[in-house]
Amino acid sequence: MQPTTKQLELWGGIECTVVRIQDSYRNQIAETGHVDRIDDLDAIAALGIRTLRYPVLWETVAPDHPDTSDWHWHDVRLGRLRELGVTPIAGLVHHGSGPRYTSLLDPAFPDLLARYAQRVAQRYPWIKRFTPVNEPLTTARFSGLYGHWYPHGRDTHTMLRALYTECRAVALSMRAIRRIIPDAQLVQTEDMGKVFSLPDLKYQADYENERRWLCFDLLCGRIDASHSWYRTFIDAGIDARQMDFFVERPCVPDIIGINHYVTSERFLDHRKRDYPAAFQCEGVPYVDIHATRVHYADGLTGPAQRLREVWERYRLPIAVTEAHLGGARDDQLRWLHDMWQAAHTLRGEGADIRAVTAWSIFGCLDWNSLLMQDNGFYESGLFDVRGGSVRPTALAGAAASLAKTGSFDHPVLDAPGWWHRPDRFFAHSPQRIIAPEIIKSARKIAITGGRGTLGRALSRICTRRALAHELLTRDDMDIADEASVEAALKLHRPWAVINAAGYVRVPDAARESERCFRENAAGAEMLARACARLGIPYVTFSSDLVFDGNLGRAYVESDQVSPMCVYGSSKAEAERRVLQAFPDALVVRTSAFFGPWDRYNFVHGVLRELSAGRRVAASDDSQVSPTYVPDLAHATIDLLIDRVNGIWHLANQGTVSWFELAERAARQAGLDTSMLSKTHGGGRGMTALSSERGLILPSFASALERYVRENLVAWDDKPEREAA
Repeated sequence: MQPTTKQLELWGGIECTVVRIQDSYRNQIAETGHVDRIDDLDAIAALGIRTLRYPVLWETVAPDHPDTSDWHWHDVRLGRLRELGVTPIAGLVHHGSGPRYTSLLDPAFPDLLARYAQRVAQRYPWIKRFTPVNEPLTTARFSGLYGHWYPHGRDTHTMLRALYTECRAVALSMRAIRRIIPDAQLVQTEDMGKVFSLPDLKYQADYENERRWLCFDLLCGRIDASHSWYRTFIDAGIDARQMDFFVERPCVPDIIGINHYVTSERFLDHRKRDYPAAFQCEGVPYVDIHATRVHYADGLTGPAQRLREVWERYRLPIAVTEAHLGGARDDQLRWLHDMWQAAHTLRGEGADIRAVTAWSIFGCLDWNSLLMQDNGFYESGLFDVRGGSVRPTALAGAAASLAKTGSFDHPVLDAPGWWHRPDRFFAHSPQRIIAPEIIKSARKIAITGGRGTLGRALSRICTRRALAHELLTRDDMDIADEASVEAALKLHRPWAVINAAGYVRVPDAARESERCFRENAAGAEMLARACARLGIPYVTFSSDLVFDGNLGRAYVESDQVSPMCVYGSSKAEAERRVLQAFPDALVVRTSAFFGPWDRYNFVHGVLRELSAGRRVAASDDSQVSPTYVPDLAHATIDLLIDRVNGIWHLANQGTVSWFELAERAARQAGLDTSMLSKTHGGGRGMTALSSERGLILPSFASALERYVRENLVAWDDKPEREAA
């Protein structure tokens, strides 16, 4: 059987979960700000996306009474989508349990949702595709088996009753919709992961792998008395007459929607000691971890494998209805590429794969805790909403290319995602596993400042992210010498340049001023001109010391520079020259480095002295924004891949004095703070940094905790001299 569409389509989707936890609701549409931004729809249409999974959620339209509805928000948005030529797939319940007057265990839930679905169809009869309940089995597991979401059940029978309720609601809703829209289609979504295990736990893996089909088996009328799970449904209190409901009148999906994540596939292992404590649950005799992290499952995981299983079981049209990965931008691009390639692979085998959906277009919050913790942990999507405007990321460019041409390319695709690399495994591999190579000669980033703290940190992070790069010292390229710059760029042919070189130690301002300006301003400008001529992305670094500290608040990007020292003046001049020479360049202002790989940062010095029993004095007059170097490096590389330009402030969120920084670091490390003392006078006021473009680094508290936990340089090590 050949696919019915001429080419694979790119759909879009907005993370729109409205989930109840105890008596509180979380609404991802509100939390990501889409609720207040109708222009988001124009941005989506501009990418070439013509099919969009979009919420018409029961909990938001009729939250208080089944017969009282407020359609205003949806009227405006759905009307705008229609004007833009974007076809919605209307979602009615997304990981929810319904409004407060019902629940997943309420026998009236299916009829109530069907009544709502009929009203949706009556109001928007031009909508042809619907998802009445997103991921019924996943929602039933999280709400009825694991206790995460309302009604917080914790047993198999509760899970099955919730699942039956949801699937019956889907069937009744589609009947109601089709009375108004006879050709309406059901796009039924579900996460279709798989469980692997060692032989001792095969029984559990088999059980969970049979369970994963329950949603589609119910809707397709397959769960009759001969089905392996039929008796379990009966034991859960769902009688034979109720089970016959689906057998007699199946609600077969018109399109099976597969939501696939890198965490969808699991591995069970009884050897708990081999895995991080975070994956060990008390009372459970095994660990349940991402299968991609275990060498035993190598070669068995991936979207192509799971799509093939779905096709072979049901032989129904399929779409990947969620393709999203949190984390580094390069891996987000690699994940979308892998999903697109998997769909093409299955189409080549004859499977009817219709589309891949770029999910979480505007990102999502706190999915690393399944929404159970309100930490503001944001994962960006095609757009990043952290700032005064909705900023397209590199994923937006990839999506636009896929929508319009069916392909996309980026230098980061020259290496595999972390889920393919050999360093991904938690436990030791008994055999050497070689990461797949896409091309033999990867396109590279050039990083200057090869002997300095920041340059070496950027190199470490690039290595960790499988980003090919060259780390250049002054011997490789003198950035202030035009001939040297030209020769080095011709030799290495980078696709991007990150300038981490500079002159940072200025002990005698009068004597060292000329060299400081040569390295920091002239060199940065020289690289900018070369990159502008070659048309390649360029990033250089500036400092909080371009400000005098007298503003009385944290500085943002648009504040006027006012340097008070030679170093600050050299950086302010560099900013001016770079952006004049290359307006598309990115200038990153940052502040007060500390990190796990150098011995010269303030925090390391404080902890070294205190651990040796020596007193430490620190200023309580100057306020700064401490910046954790790994966070800075990750964010800088993300912005580079996104092709962001202009000035951007990158510092961990929070403002402290040097004394407060020393005190908090000592407490985090469990050291005696009585050896700390304050100094006064000579402070620089407040040179802390904030951002009007987006606060994209984590909090200072989080960074300090990770620094102490992950520090790779012993605090009592003797420092060695280094230079940028």
